[in-house]
Amino acid sequence: MPAAIMPPGAAVAPARAAGARDRGAPGSRPDVIVAGAGVIGLGVAWRARLRGLTVTVVDPAPGSGASWTAAGMLAPLSELHYGEQPLLALNMASAQRYPTFVAELERSSGTEVGYLRCGTLVAAWDSADMAGLRDIHGFARSLGLRTELLTRRELRARVPASASGLAGALSAPDDHQIDNRLLHGALLRACAAEGVTLLPTAARRWLLRGDRVVGLELANGTELTAPVVVLACGAWSGQIDGLPSGVLPAVRPVKGQTLRLRTVGPPLLTCVLRGTVRGHPVYLVPRADGRIVVGASSEEAGFDLRPRAGAVYELLRDAQALVPGVGEAELEEVSTGLRPASPDNAPLIGPSRLPGLLLAVGHYRNGVLLTPVTADAIAGLLADGALPDEVAAFTPARFDHAVDHAGDQAVENRSTREDVR
Repeated sequence: MPAAIMPPGAAVAPARAAGARDRGAPGSRPDVIVAGAGVIGLGVAWRARLRGLTVTVVDPAPGSGASWTAAGMLAPLSELHYGEQPLLALNMASAQRYPTFVAELERSSGTEVGYLRCGTLVAAWDSADMAGLRDIHGFARSLGLRTELLTRRELRARVPASASGLAGALSAPDDHQIDNRLLHGALLRACAAEGVTLLPTAARRWLLRGDRVVGLELANGTELTAPVVVLACGAWSGQIDGLPSGVLPAVRPVKGQTLRLRTVGPPLLTCVLRGTVRGHPVYLVPRADGRIVVGASSEEAGFDLRPRAGAVYELLRDAQALVPGVGEAELEEVSTGLRPASPDNAPLIGPSRLPGLLLAVGHYRNGVLLTPVTADAIAGLLADGALPDEVAAFTPARFDHAVDHAGDQAVENRSTREDVR
């Protein structure tokens, strides 16, 4: 029988025996629909499939959004802000999962994903920036995190291509990177290899039965039903019609542009370099093939995806201020995407107010970084009925005190599932 969401407090049995690989009959109703095929949605689909669930993913253009535009920084420490210790803990937990996640994904997909354990340097533009980095260094050390302060001379020794006038840097050796486009391609291949169904069409409207989500109406008029739908459409998550008011906290689009440069000769950088140039943050992420990703602008511009010439100029200007040699690089690509920002800029992971609907949205700047922990959390919730403690602070229930956020939605054992068709 089809899967069902367990009511609050109910006992939960595993979805399927460990190691099972029942792909379902062609055309049969899946256990889970995932709306959205970026890295978050595909990560959830892959991990849920590994837990034995049949999964259908719906997306008209997989990977064309923020997953494509991102730079792939895995930078929990160099993204550190005061007062965000819970988010830092979640970011660190996901970063620690990355080596195992990558190894499993590369085996499943048969492709490499460009995971580089290269560390990150945060450069100080002037003495005031250096003082700020000293404060962050002290804060990080108080949390037990590895950081190192570099003098002007030490920075030049590590990054000879850096500008001579920089005041120093903060080294975050555990902040790494991954090629986000290779990651997305590998997730597509892994999903296909495991039998996940991908429908290249848009979701138009939610299907409700009473106060329960039972599926999606697609753009071609087809009704696709399942006991559980996972929403992972990034900045576009609020664009599917039919949800009652207040079910989805406002996820707003934050426009960002990244540049891809190609250099010739010896690499200018061997680690990620970040900095703030006269108040403008910029980062340079070197790829193994000689490319450098430069980013990223940040604009509250709604769903406007048109590249802005001024943003391109500012990124190139500030990147060249940190590494003068980028002025000789070839400008290969300008990419524009929309970051999905929640009201508190932290992700929404877990049950919504409606039975049958789980959320995996609002990851803002950290979608690539948080892919492993989000995918495992949602897959675990679907299969076992419980969310791990590390995501407990990030359930949608934090915006609605009436919702018990203990992780009360799961897929039951097939022998006890209700038919909600």
